[in-house]
Amino acid sequence: SLSLSLSLCVLQVIPDWKDQEWDSKNAELYAGIFHFRFWRFGEWVDVVIDDRLPTANGQLIYCHSNDSNEFWSALVEKAYAKMCGCYEALDGGNTADALVDFTGGISEPLDLLEGKLREDEEARLQLFERALKVHSRGGLISCSIRANSQADMEARLACGLVKGHAYAVTDVRKVRLGTGLLAFFKSEKLNMIRMRNPWGQKEWNGAWSDSSEEWQKVSKGERERLGVTVQDDGEFWMDFDDFCKYFTDLILCRLINTSYLSIHKTWEEEVMRGAWSRHDDPLRNRSGGCINHKASFIQNPQYVFDVKKPEDEVLICLQQEDKKSQSRDGRGENMTIGFDLQRVELNRIYRMHSIQKSMGASVYINSRSVFMRKDLKEGRYVVLPTTFDPGHQGDFLLRIFTDVPSACK
Repeated sequence: SLSLSLSLCVLQVIPDWKDQEWDSKNAELYAGIFHFRFWRFGEWVDVVIDDRLPTANGQLIYCHSNDSNEFWSALVEKAYAKMCGCYEALDGGNTADALVDFTGGISEPLDLLEGKLREDEEARLQLFERALKVHSRGGLISCSIRANSQADMEARLACGLVKGHAYAVTDVRKVRLGTGLLAFFKSEKLNMIRMRNPWGQKEWNGAWSDSSEEWQKVSKGERERLGVTVQDDGEFWMDFDDFCKYFTDLILCRLINTSYLSIHKTWEEEVMRGAWSRHDDPLRNRSGGCINHKASFIQNPQYVFDVKKPEDEVLICLQQEDKKSQSRDGRGENMTIGFDLQRVELNRIYRMHSIQKSMGASVYINSRSVFMRKDLKEGRYVVLPTTFDPGHQGDFLLRIFTDVPSACK
């Protein structure tokens, strides 16, 4: 499913890729320009670049392939840098935002240090099942170990893992333990996750690393099915408990397939465009700030949607126009944004004029987007997108995902 989802992403980001490929038999058709697309603020944006790439001493400075005759990764990086303002804007960029830009999906950043995952086995099992579901539906997953200082960046731990790297998760599965008939009848399974270091080398050297003795607990057929090798190719397996012990950040990027014609349909998506606008008249003001500002909070934009099943997993993402990409150096300041979720009467058709039953709120942060995943009972709900303080103005994009249509308006 990973190769399929990556193929779909490539088709979106590199349109007409066959026509853009170098053809030595028709060299006269080569124009020296390339066309890419990235998802920004609810739509796919076209970016065109030339073929001049930054080098030093005849070597590419930034992203490059192991194959010296392959340049697509460096060209994609140049196009993305152009959209973001400059190459410098990509330095230490936000992985969750980048995954959205390349897929049009929805990213859920998770802080693994919160919720005491390392001590709570049940919480680890729930997280594994969520990661397994995202992966099985073709989503992309990234993880990293937080570096606490610039000096800590790219520091290699004794276990072989590297701080500050965005590892790509390439597989999530339950691995059958045992060999022969024992494996068939006992059917004990271990929660496992496979990752790849962006360097293409330097791997985990603990339990379940490529040449570790733990693999003797798994049949040869199972090892072959998992693609276990002893090469230092940067790809390795870990037990999920060890993963939670070492990694601090996990990003689940769900790819959204809303087509009823597809057997892989995943979500119902509602997209609402709106704006925070300031007005002296409280009835016309739409910039009331967060719930701390009780007198004006209810003046914010309001969007109602229905949960039509006894219980449904709901994903809500609020996004503002990225000020950083509008600045040439990629360092503009975003507003601090978030949203509140309220449960209302099933027959409500007009705006709320008083605070109802709060079902939770997102974090408030000056990032491009904020996200919340919530299991909700059947009923009617209102989302109030807000800035942290009242009076700020700007456009926003609200995306709500449910299993069945929610009639958001």
